[in-house]
Amino acid sequence: MNESKVVDIGKNSNNKGVKIAVAVIVLIIAVFVLISSAAIVPAGSTGVITTFGKVSEDTYSEGFHLKIPVAQQMVIVSNKIQVYETDASAVSKDLQTVNSKIAINFRVRPDYSASIYKNIGADYQGVILTPAAQESMKSITAKYTAEELITERNKVGQEIKELLEGKVSEYGIQIEKFNIINFDFSAEFNAAIEQKQVAEQNKLRAQTEKEQKVIEAEAEAEKIKIDAKAEAESIKAKADAQAEANKTIAESLNSDLIKYKTIDKWDGTMPKVASSANPLISIDLEEQQKAQSAE
Repeated sequence: MNESKVVDIGKNSNNKGVKIAVAVIVLIIAVFVLISSAAIVPAGSTGVITTFGKVSEDTYSEGFHLKIPVAQQMVIVSNKIQVYETDASAVSKDLQTVNSKIAINFRVRPDYSASIYKNIGADYQGVILTPAAQESMKSITAKYTAEELITERNKVGQEIKELLEGKVSEYGIQIEKFNIINFDFSAEFNAAIEQKQVAEQNKLRAQTEKEQKVIEAEAEAEKIKIDAKAEAESIKAKADAQAEANKTIAESLNSDLIKYKTIDKWDGTMPKVASSANPLISIDLEEQQKAQSAE
């Protein structure tokens, strides 16, 4: 009796342990299925679903999504602005070798995410962007001389951007900005540019000095002119004043005063020649005429 009870208890314990094990396994499978069914697309990205490796044409926007566990995989394609830098070499219109470093700001359009992943793959930068950028650099650089590439850098960069956009837009790659970080020319060309700059600076300095001398000469001539005019006006003023004084003196003189001055300066000697031009004779004649008039 006791042995039968012990056997039954042992069987019940074994059955209970099996049930617990099965429940744990089922729970693990359920958790795995739940986790495998969940897919989260981060902000600024697009989700591309593959079913046993086959790419779906449908894409998923950012957020939480469900997929078939094991059979389906969610591939994340970033649609954020990315910066791609590379070196590019070309030849200018005047046959100068130009080595450049360029930076491209681009993004993958969300509606092209599945197409890019399916037809190009994850390395779309190396497959599409790099050769298109190199070709655009060569094409536009050949239109300008080496010097023009420097002086019209913004214009050159804009033309390269427009040409590059035309080459990659069909693949769903959108160019946001194109920058030429630097141009690097041969040592001989750099030396020639430096000599030209020095010559232009010397020419500008000589021109500036010449213009300064002209300005100084004109200023000196104007000063001399002003001084001469002032001196002439001073002389004229003095002459006018002297003439006015002489006129005043002449008007203030009368015949009696002249006679007085003449007699005052006479030394008592009668002139040997009688003439009306002699002041003393003139005075005597005038006195005689006055006397006769009185009689």
